[in-house]
Formats: sequence, structure tokens, C-alpha cells
Amino acid sequence: MKLWLDGGLQDIEAARVSVFDHGLTVGDGIFETVKAADGKPFALTRHLDRLTRSARGLGLPDPDHDEVRRACAAVLEANPMPLGRLRITYTGGHGPLGSDRGEHGPTLVVALGETSRRPDSTAVVTVPWTRNERGALTGLKTTSYAENVVALACARQQGASEALFGNTVGQLCEGTGSNVFVVLDGEIHTPPLASGCLAGITRALTIEWTGAKETDLPLEVLQRADEIFLTSTLRDVQAVHRVDDRILSGAPGPVTAKAMRIFDERSRADVDPIGN
Repeated sequence: MKLWLDGGLQDIEAARVSVFDHGLTVGDGIFETVKAADGKPFALTRHLDRLTRSARGLGLPDPDHDEVRRACAAVLEANPMPLGRLRITYTGGHGPLGSDRGEHGPTLVVALGETSRRPDSTAVVTVPWTRNERGALTGLKTTSYAENVVALACARQQGASEALFGNTVGQLCEGTGSNVFVVLDGEIHTPPLASGCLAGITRALTIEWTGAKETDLPLEVLQRADEIFLTSTLRDVQAVHRVDDRILSGAPGPVTAKAMRIFDERSRADVDPIGN
């Protein structure tokens, strides 16, 4: 296996990032996960645009999109696989043992791991912790992921693949690595970005392609929604058959099944949908 680091491909066993890298010491970094099928990344332009938005939100220099594209292409060519998780990591670089940044410039790593297609439905749980919709990192895809690690471990202990958060005012927000949609009276709804959720790439495409509405939703909506589904880079659109102790029999339901079909067809037809 080879990855991209310091401007070129390196063997995974030999590649090293400084122990003083700010991404390691204080979580000062951002990342993107891109689905790659048969060596072709999906929605890479949208992912790079979000990478830049996250960089600006964190005060990092804008990433060089041409370099990142070269890195992605090189890593995909060097590691052929049918379905892969392409991970782009961009950090504050070598810095002091504190919150101040150093002067060495950012670190860029692009790596690839093999994955498999997700099942059509899954179980989720709600967790007692909240997303802060007014936080400094709200809406940014940063490497400060410890909150998600704790919540996902809690979900795994309960036989679920995802944990769902409310925000500080009791509204439904998002999962640890996914966005959440609910079906109410035949209509698809998802929390707005103001709820504190990440502007997911798959979320945006699902809204565009299905006409889903952005709606403020109480966390309790999960106990009465007709259908529930998740979206993320590697899940695409995935139905929920259990939320906490509630069983949603027959998942995926008809509205979710249609959304799954639409997403599959549209994403196959255009591997880099950049929108209007």
C-alpha cells in the first residue's frame, strides 16, 4: 500500500508524520472521506470545496486543489480496489506543544482503505450528549473527532452502527458521521444547517435529487417518523430499521427505497456532480 505525504507517494510502512504535528497534538486539522469505486472518486469537486470551507473556518491556508487531485489520482492508481475509502487529511503542520501554530506550513496526507458496500438498513441509537450549534467548529469537518468516537462506541455497545445527536435546544441534529432524514406523511425532511449539523455531500445531493425539505425537527420525531434514513459518503442512502427500542418494520419503506434508487441512479450517471 502507498499513500501521499510530503508531495509524493510513500510506502505505508515508511511514511511518517512528525509527533509535533498540530493535527496530532491538538486536533488542528480537517479531512474529507471520498468514496472511490473502481478507482474513480465520487463528488470530488464538492469534497474539495468543503475542504476549503473547513480550512478557512479553522484559519488554515487554502489547500491546493490541483495538488490534492494529483494526490488522489496517484493513490488510487497505486492501490487498485473495487470500493475504497479515500481519506484526505490536512493539518496545521509541525507546531509547538500548545494551541499556537508553527511556521512550517500544513501537512497533507491522502490514504486509501478498502471497504465494502453497506447493508440496506441499519440500527441507530440516540445519545445523551449534544451538538453545539453555536460552537467555533460547528459545520467544519475537523479531525477533532473524539466526541464522535465516544458516541459511536456507545452505539456499538447497543448493537447499532450509528449514534444520533440532538443539539442544545433539543432539536434533531446529525449522526457521528452521517446526516439523518425522516419521512412524515410521505414527505422527506432533514435538519437545517442551523441545527449544527455538517453540510454533508450526500445530504446535499439527496436534497437536490429528492426534493427533501430542511425542517427544524424535535429529537422526539424519531419516535413517530414513518421512515428514517441516513446519508453519508460510504452509506449513500441507508434505511434505519431500529432507533433505540423502536422497530421500524419493513425498512426500507417506500419513500426511502425510492430515495435509495434515485441516489444510486444519479450517482452512477455522474461521478462528479457539481450542481448549478
